[in-house]
Amino acid sequence: MPDRGGGPTGPRIRVGRPSRRARTLLMTLGVLAVLGMAFTMFAGFWTDWLWYRSVHYSSVFTTTLWTKIGLFFVFGLLMALAVGFNIWLAHRLRPPLSAMSMEQQNLDRYRMGIAPYKKWLLFGITALVGLIAGASASGQWRTWLMWVNGVSFGERDPQFNLDVSFYAFDLPWYRFLLGFGFAAVILSVIAAALTHYLYGGLRITSPGARATSAATGHLSVLIGIFVALKAVAYWLDRYGLAVKSSDFKATDNWTGLRYVDANAYLPAKTILFCIAVICALLFFATIWRRTWQLPVIGFGLMVLSAILIGGLYPAIVQKFQVQPNEQAKEAPYVEKNLAATRQAYGIDGTKVSDYPGSSQTEDRTQLRDDVDQTASIRILDPNIVSPTFQQLQQIRNYYAFPTNLDVDRYRQDGQDQDTVIGLREINLNGIPKNNWINDHFRYTHGYGVVAAEGTSADSEGRPRFTESDLPSKGELGKYEQRIYYGEKTSMYSIVGGPQKEIDYSDDSGEKTYSYQGDSGVNLSNPVNRAAYAVAFSEPQILYSGAIGEGSRILYNRTPKDRVEAVAPWLTIDGDAYPAVVDGRIQWIVDAYTTTNGYPYSSRTTLGDTTADSLTATNNQRAVVAQQNQVNYIRNSVKATVDAYTGGVKLYEWDTQDPVLKTWKKAFPGTVEPRSAISDELMAHLRYPQDLFKVQRELLTRYHVKDATTFLSGSEVWQVPDDPTNKASESVPPYYLSMRMPDQKEQAFSLTTTFTPNGRDNLSAFMAVDAEAGTEGYGQIRILKLPTSTTVSGPKQIQSQFNSEQDIAETIRLLRGGDSEVEYGNLLAVPLDGGLLYVEPVYVRGGGLKYPLLRKVLVTYGGATAFEDTLEEALNKVFGQEGAPQPTPPDEGEGTGEDDGGTTTPPPTAENPTVQDALDDAQKAFEAGQEALKKGDWEAYGRAQQDLQDALERAEKAQSQPDNTGGGGENASEDNAGGQDSGAES
Repeated sequence: MPDRGGGPTGPRIRVGRPSRRARTLLMTLGVLAVLGMAFTMFAGFWTDWLWYRSVHYSSVFTTTLWTKIGLFFVFGLLMALAVGFNIWLAHRLRPPLSAMSMEQQNLDRYRMGIAPYKKWLLFGITALVGLIAGASASGQWRTWLMWVNGVSFGERDPQFNLDVSFYAFDLPWYRFLLGFGFAAVILSVIAAALTHYLYGGLRITSPGARATSAATGHLSVLIGIFVALKAVAYWLDRYGLAVKSSDFKATDNWTGLRYVDANAYLPAKTILFCIAVICALLFFATIWRRTWQLPVIGFGLMVLSAILIGGLYPAIVQKFQVQPNEQAKEAPYVEKNLAATRQAYGIDGTKVSDYPGSSQTEDRTQLRDDVDQTASIRILDPNIVSPTFQQLQQIRNYYAFPTNLDVDRYRQDGQDQDTVIGLREINLNGIPKNNWINDHFRYTHGYGVVAAEGTSADSEGRPRFTESDLPSKGELGKYEQRIYYGEKTSMYSIVGGPQKEIDYSDDSGEKTYSYQGDSGVNLSNPVNRAAYAVAFSEPQILYSGAIGEGSRILYNRTPKDRVEAVAPWLTIDGDAYPAVVDGRIQWIVDAYTTTNGYPYSSRTTLGDTTADSLTATNNQRAVVAQQNQVNYIRNSVKATVDAYTGGVKLYEWDTQDPVLKTWKKAFPGTVEPRSAISDELMAHLRYPQDLFKVQRELLTRYHVKDATTFLSGSEVWQVPDDPTNKASESVPPYYLSMRMPDQKEQAFSLTTTFTPNGRDNLSAFMAVDAEAGTEGYGQIRILKLPTSTTVSGPKQIQSQFNSEQDIAETIRLLRGGDSEVEYGNLLAVPLDGGLLYVEPVYVRGGGLKYPLLRKVLVTYGGATAFEDTLEEALNKVFGQEGAPQPTPPDEGEGTGEDDGGTTTPPPTAENPTVQDALDDAQKAFEAGQEALKKGDWEAYGRAQQDLQDALERAEKAQSQPDNTGGGGENASEDNAGGQDSGAES
């Protein structure tokens, strides 16, 4: 061993091998690192398996897992064999060393360097390409399962007369195989060429032949296989024209053949297929001819043909045949696109009816009763009143309601009532102190349903609750009120063990509870605890004393996450909603089957189409997951998630959907038949919003059936922007019970409006019967307004409302102090040939942190009312305003004789009615300022409410008619004085 040191007399440092103890330590650390990585991988797999088993969908996990594993190994092995075999063959066909040129002999040191490691190098290269190919192939598990389980659509495309299932299930798999084949050949050519060059089969700079005959034959066969695959690609491209998207002035994302496709591209692909087959045979012939001349010429001709026949010729046909007479040439293909798109999106049964847009009834008083029969107008906006629910029904800070509440139907007094409903879910941000025990053991669940009538409010503008308080009580009867699974419940909880949970609080204090369900995964097993400690990066799960016998961990707790996990082949609607069904709170989730392979059907992007002003403002959906384009959609599954147990059930809804039938074959036993839906659950199922939004977007163009009109674009509509929202996004659809002109009675419906493209006046009204279980469910009706008349659209209605002087003045008064005015949903209801618009107006006043209903706007046929209640506004619009309420006269005053009733003093500043209100307003203002100085926010809120009430009384007194019988000029002056006083106050 050499010595290292300074000199002969200096210190000598002895360098040797590490001691046995050090080697043992290093080896131990290495083994532990490997075991740690292995256990981390195992933890992810094991926790997934435990979760699927806990929800009784283990077959989904195993089917998906084995499919991925099978694809990984099959295609990984095929790729490794293809590349490895060609490397081995190139090495086997190497020339003898004596025949090598000087260039190749210079590479001898590289060959000598890798010679001892040839087998390992070959194994490493093939393993790497195999792993990459296998991982890529495993991601195609959906494509494989749809191909191997595909069922017939029973419909054929109009061009090739093939069943739609070929395009939806077969063609995607064939394209994957083709892409895999191209990748395998390209990698094999590269690997073989490098090997031939390294061992002398290919020469770059040396004189003479550039390749040996063996290398020429080998590479020619590989290139011939590549060209043969190109021939297959040309043949599949013929069918791909039926599902090809292209830019076309008639519509975005046009899909299907056009004139140039059928008369230029289709024959061109056939010709190119034949040329590619001949070219491939020429390459194969080099095995015997040992020359590249003919294959290279053939390949050059194929490339030239692809440019001339596949590119230039279609451009000439488009320029000189189609453009001079485009409508006549394209009309037959547009008709195919119209029929296929309407069928694929379920809008082929849409009823389009002409609608005059204005009432023909001269006496509007006759229409007042028709309003109540036509619609149960919902003035409680579920997208605004969540803060009101929060303030009035939160009860404890650790509860919260969703930003957007839901609309459902519940039986009340023997009739179905539109109801705004929300769940009091757990809110970890509101607990007294955040720590691991509180966040995951003590505050684990929400409690109770809160519901209110959708069509009314109390005298203070608050919701009329039909289910409220804690524990909740009301008209919903008895049901399990604890909510362990909800839209706001994203954290995991550990329940059922030694640590008691906080159930709810009442006057006697906090109540505790221990979870009794069988949901979640049991943590009694130490292996499970270790796996979850690793999976959740929380070591306390492994050793915490709060976990013991009976402890269960609950996670994946939002309804959307649970349904997506057990049915990864479904697309989930963005709005799950709760319902009390059979004594339990059930989340109802709509799910869709989709495909991108329906021939001639135009495509749409779900994330963009389902976006509206609500999703933009509240960021409701994870749109990224819904950005894939589709051209076929069905609401084929209704799913439920139990809010207490987390149990997931999938029910077949569209029994004719071939895509659902395919997935049922792939995952047997996961979807229950439609007959399993109970009557009580059926009463709460409804038409889903996202499907409706997709269909309404398509119907902006596809409401027409005539190809000429479609191509001209003269009847293109658009979904108007929400006039009550600053997001400049589409108006959301609204649920309400209403009756369309051809219906005999009201039905729970989903509605929207259309305006002409680029304009704001109304062009159509659309509604779908949303009440599941009824004969008309899913029937789309469109009332088309004449283009010769102008009917105000939502934006124009809102502008008229904002610009009307009396209304604007009232709004200014409502905004007194630091109050905010919020506009509710602008509902449109067809009535006697016209459109009735109703919009609730909310005020979030002063110290109050929640909106209250203060006014209702109603407009019909040019008449507008802005009153305290819906009844008053309707009465005013339809000329049935009630007579003034008599006011008891003061002592010594008589009664007027002019109108046979009690004389009402003129509304002047001297009128005690107005003056008293103004005095009260001044007192309330002063009280509010005093409370503000003291920092007494509760007193400040009461003062602001008193101020608002006083101003409203002053406003009402000002607007009362002059019934004194006195004349005109003095009364007018007095009235003006009263208005000035009100404004000054």
